[in-house]
Amino acid sequence: MTDEDDRSTLEDERRSATGGDDRSSPTNEKQFEPDCERVETLRAIGDDVRGDSSERKQLANILYRTSDLYDPDEETSPEEIVRNVKFILEVTERGGLER
Repeated sequence: MTDEDDRSTLEDERRSATGGDDRSSPTNEKQFEPDCERVETLRAIGDDVRGDSSERKQLANILYRTSDLYDPDEETSPEEIVRNVKFILEVTERGGLER
């Protein structure tokens, strides 16, 4: 994958997360094949990164959430993960969940 492909993918994810032009459809949506080794690696890095600071916890949560793309027991999409990450960042910015 080239840098141009990476930028295009990120732009598509941003559009989807913000309700903009959504170019994804069932025929051109990238499929993420189950990959247990990748799941383990992402989650191990998340465990290593996790610490006392909110930034470290955020990053660990993002890594765990990203690993769900490759977990055969999870059903998610890049768009759902982008929305979830945005929510994590917004909650932290507000100072936590207010119940």
